Amino acid sequence: MTAVLVTHADEPIGRRIVKTLFYDARVDRILGVGNGAAPRAFDRFLADPGGRFAYLRSSLSRHRSVSDLFHSARVRDAGVDTVVHVPGHLPEEGAAPRLLAGVPPRTAEARLVLQHALDSPAIHSFVALGSAFVYRLWPGNANLLRESSELDLAPDVGPELRSWIDCDMIFHGELGSDQLRVVLLRLPTVVGSGGYVYLHPLLAGRPGPRLRPLGFDPVCALVADKDVALAVAAAVHAKRSGVYNVAGAEAVPLSVLGSWTRRPLVPVPGPWLRLAAGALRLAVGEARLERLAGDHLRYGFTLDTRRAEHELEFRPTHRIGLARAGDGELRLETMPV
Repeated sequence: MTAVLVTHADEPIGRRIVKTLFYDARVDRILGVGNGAAPRAFDRFLADPGGRFAYLRSSLSRHRSVSDLFHSARVRDAGVDTVVHVPGHLPEEGAAPRLLAGVPPRTAEARLVLQHALDSPAIHSFVALGSAFVYRLWPGNANLLRESSELDLAPDVGPELRSWIDCDMIFHGELGSDQLRVVLLRLPTVVGSGGYVYLHPLLAGRPGPRLRPLGFDPVCALVADKDVALAVAAAVHAKRSGVYNVAGAEAVPLSVLGSWTRRPLVPVPGPWLRLAAGALRLAVGEARLERLAGDHLRYGFTLDTRRAEHELEFRPTHRIGLARAGDGELRLETMPV
């Protein structure tokens, strides 16, 4: 029996993972956890006569809330033995990052959810989604990154990327645990149909212009949201612990990805970038400074995914490109290979 708890199930990637697991015959029960009400897309799952899916609301960045969740009768009765931790990926545009006791919510959630999974005698597997932007990038677009590649631990890394690095190190620290099988999937830019982009420090959020340093157009590795869900399913059923790069077959320049997703990139001379970003933030409340800093806006990368292919038996099944919609407009689509 496999019973899976999925965090942030009410957000787009979480919803996609719930759907994939629901139609996986190897999964007996799914418990979705979110901050808000159950999405309408879950109506068909909640109506399942076998009761394979249930939904709970919980604030995952608060200790009392997470403790109540993991000790609840719903989790116990569902027989949860696997946790899939999906980080929150719908930040408020332009708002300053909230801090809880000086810690970003993403980092606080990673610590709390992992610790309660470690403390639970019933939970044996933990699958976490992380970011490939944690890697240190070298000048140029020839960065082919393996799981053993160096992380960017420079002291001047912005708060957004620092939070991803902290989460990565939290999960990485438990890879040798005797109590819990831990799998960390490092993801590049996640793309969904209709021009939706997740987990990219600059492009995530609402459509609209962005700023980039003049003279740089880094290559962006991509993965379709459907392939992320399939990689999670592969990790849930694998018997291995470890860190795995997960990516699709495509890699495109940042300017191309921006135009595809209705987020045009405006080149700005490097010395003016911070000044221009501050002015834009004051004018329209967007473009936080930490999103406009870092080597990811100058140097591109692709991911070596051979380990995921060999050990998890995961291969991407969707390609990302432009298709003409019914109204004749070109829109981003994720299509089966």
